[in-house]
Formats: sequence, structure tokens, C-alpha cells
Amino acid sequence: MKKRRNPFNSVRGKLFMTLSIVILSIILFLIIVNNFVFGQFFLYSKTKALISVYGIVNDYYGKGQTVDMESKLEQISIENNFDILIKNDKNVNVYASNKDFFSTFETIDEINKEQRQEGEIIQKRDKFVIKQIKDKRNGMTYILLSSVLDNGYLLYIRIPINSIQESVKISNNFLYLMAGITIVISAVIISFVSRRFTDPILELNDIAKRMSNLDFSRKYTETKEDDEIDNLGRSINTMSDKLEKTIKQLKDTNIELEKDIEEKSKIDEMRKSFISDVSHELKTPIALIEGYSEGLLENVNSDEESRKFYAEVILDEANKMDKLVKQLLELMTLEYGKREFNNKTFNIVELEKEVVRKSKVMLDDNNIEIKFDTNDKIEVFADDFYIEQIITNYITNAIKNIKEINGKKLIEVKNEIDSENNKVRINVFNTGEKIPDELINRIWNRFYKIDDSRNREDGGTGIGLSLVKAIMNNYKNEYGVINKDNGVEFYFDLDLNET
Repeated sequence: MKKRRNPFNSVRGKLFMTLSIVILSIILFLIIVNNFVFGQFFLYSKTKALISVYGIVNDYYGKGQTVDMESKLEQISIENNFDILIKNDKNVNVYASNKDFFSTFETIDEINKEQRQEGEIIQKRDKFVIKQIKDKRNGMTYILLSSVLDNGYLLYIRIPINSIQESVKISNNFLYLMAGITIVISAVIISFVSRRFTDPILELNDIAKRMSNLDFSRKYTETKEDDEIDNLGRSINTMSDKLEKTIKQLKDTNIELEKDIEEKSKIDEMRKSFISDVSHELKTPIALIEGYSEGLLENVNSDEESRKFYAEVILDEANKMDKLVKQLLELMTLEYGKREFNNKTFNIVELEKEVVRKSKVMLDDNNIEIKFDTNDKIEVFADDFYIEQIITNYITNAIKNIKEINGKKLIEVKNEIDSENNKVRINVFNTGEKIPDELINRIWNRFYKIDDSRNREDGGTGIGLSLVKAIMNNYKNEYGVINKDNGVEFYFDLDLNET
């Protein structure tokens, strides 16, 4: 029975969930702010307004002007919802904006009692005190400013704050309503808009899954948009063609090997080893291809640069697989004696210098000093193509693993002639860390890398030293590595020219 797919695992579902969570988070944040910040902001604003009115009234009465003050106080009372009461030093009402407020403070004693009642002091200065108090008669909470004006008058200003709780409740209900409406509208928009992005990506994902099963029959159909997804589709089609060609080469090679009946047992061993290595090493790039394809599916809102990067990674992995298969084929041919060498006489010193010249950019970038300790001419008898591969591999490894010792990075190429055995030993030394003794023999195995991180960005496949081993075994000459005091030295032997 086929397992039903969770709809929220789709791009459309994830877009909806993500947008909903973002919206709800914003609404929740606004509700929290509304509940815990708005009340404090209200108190701060009203306290500031009370102090401002106190200053106005104090300045006005300080100048002895009372004619126009009543209309001014009435305007302030209405605009700010303030209850204002002013008494002179003889306890006579000078102004009262609200009769209820007037009756609350009927006598000086009652006023003093009101000032002394329990309440939270919001602000206290020499001239006034601002408290948050509750009127036990009506159950309402107020902010009350009690003060003595410069002329000796008593000023009381009161404002109810129960309305703020109702305002918070109304605001929260409005936010709940907006959240629901926004999510519904977003769901409708996403259902139409996301299809334009998800359909081609789903198609690419299906192609990538088929490719992971070595089915290259399906190709991406380009649209008229010519956008990043189309570019990715073209890259996947290119990669599919290259993989199909590579797999065909593997099959053709396998068929040719099977035809050699006289070496059947060796061929069987070679095939098993080859398939094992290919299966082992192709799992990672194929998994990366599938992973980056699914990454595009999961990150449909990524920018253009990210999409281009994903496409480049997929194409790069296809090229690496093509290179890896070719190196494996070459290694297998060498290991099982199926390669004929084009031996000839040539100057090994010139070949060494040519390899160093080709590596000059890497040497300069890494501030590496190269030193030759050798004669100008040493003629050897071998296949210069494969010997160049060995020297290149040694030089490249030296550059990758070099470390600064005593203030410098040094690579030294040295040739030691053994006239007695008619051999020359080529040594490539680099400053750096020693290779642990337990790894000395393992580094010659295919795909083995000392670096546990197995970094793929440096372009290494882990086959280089295996090729050196296979070439030297065909020549039946010595090769190896020696730890020095301040670095590592790789070497191999060649036959001198008999003449």
C-alpha cells in the first residue's frame, strides 16, 4: 500500500505554513506589545500631559490672571478627559470641571485623606505628586495629580484609566480578525502563484530521482520564460547526457573485458573491484545532485545567485564524475597489466622543470620556494606521459600539504643516481607535518585521503597515489615516502638509459 504524502511536505504547503507562522508571529507580537507596552505608554503620555497642564495653570495663576483661565481649563478638560479642581488657600473652590470630582474633595481634610490613601506613586516632585488610585465608591481607577501652586492654591487633576483596558481588548480582537483574513487571502494567492514555480521544480526533482536510478530517458522541457529554472533544466539535461555517455562507456568497457576468456578470473576480479569503486564514489555526487535539486524545491523563494550556484554545483559534480570514471578506467588498466607503455629515452630533468613551470601559479599563490638539487641532464628510459603524471602528482600533493617551517615554505626536487643498479631516484620534498607511521602504507590505496574531512573543493579524487603505485608496479621499480625532520619526501625509481 502506497504511503499517503503529507500535503504540508509540499512546497505549496510549506509556503502556506511559513507565511501563516510569520503572520501569526507578527500578530502575536503586536498583541503582546498591545497588552504590556500600550498601558505603560498610556500612563507615560497622560503623566506627561498632567505635568504640562500643571505648568500652564501654575504659570497662569502665578501672574495673577484668572479672567480667561476658566475657558482655558474647560478646553483642557474636554480635550484630555481631565477632571480639574482648584481651591484657594481658604478652601474655596476657584474652579471645578466636574461636580462629582468637586464632591469627592468637599473639604481640605477629605483632600488630605484622599492624598494619603493607598495608591501607586507614579511620580513625585517638590510641587506635586502623581498617583494611580482607585475610587472605592465607583470602583474606577484614576491617575491623580495633587499639587500646591506657587500662589498657595491647591490643584487636583484626575483622569480615568479604565478605558485603556477596553481599548486593548478592542485592539486585540481587531488583530485576531486581521490575522484570520490575512491567512485566508494568503492561502488563495499561494495556491495560484506557487504552481508557476513548483511544477517545473517538481519535474526537475523527478528527473533527478530517475537519474539517481541511472534512468536518463526523461529530459527537462524548457519553457518560454528562460529564467533560472530553465537554466537549471538545461544544466540537468547536459549532466544527464554526460552521465548517460559515461555509463555507456562503463558498459562498453565491461563488455570488452568480458570478451577476454583467457583472463576470465582476472577480469572478474577487475570488474568487481571496478564496480565497487564506481558505486562507492558515484554515490556522493549523485546524492549531491539529488540533494541540490531537492534544495531548489525546498527554497523556491531563493534569489537568483543561489539558484545559479545550485545549477553550477550540479554541473560541476557531473564533470567530477566523468573525470573520476576516466581515472578509474586508467587505474584498472594499469593495475591489471592491460596498458602498453610507449617507452623512450628522455631527459628527466627537463620533464621535472616543465611540471614545475605548469605549477608556477599555485606555487606563487602559496608563496612557495622551489629548489632543484640535480644535474642538468639525466636520461632515463620510460614512458614520459606516465612519468609526468607521477611528478605532477608528487608536486601537487606537496603544494596541498606544505606548511611553513622556520619562516619559509620549500619544495625541493632532487635526483640521486645509483650507477651500480643503473637507476635514478627522483625525490620530491616539502616542508610540513609528518605522515603518521600507521598511515604510510595506506596512502597508496585508492580513494584514501589523510584529511578526514575529505574536502571535495580541492579537486582531488584520492586516486593519484594509486596511479603512482600502479605505474611503478608495471616498471617493477621502487617508490614510497619518507618522513624527514622538517617535512615529507616522496620518491620513485626509474631505469637509466642503457646507452
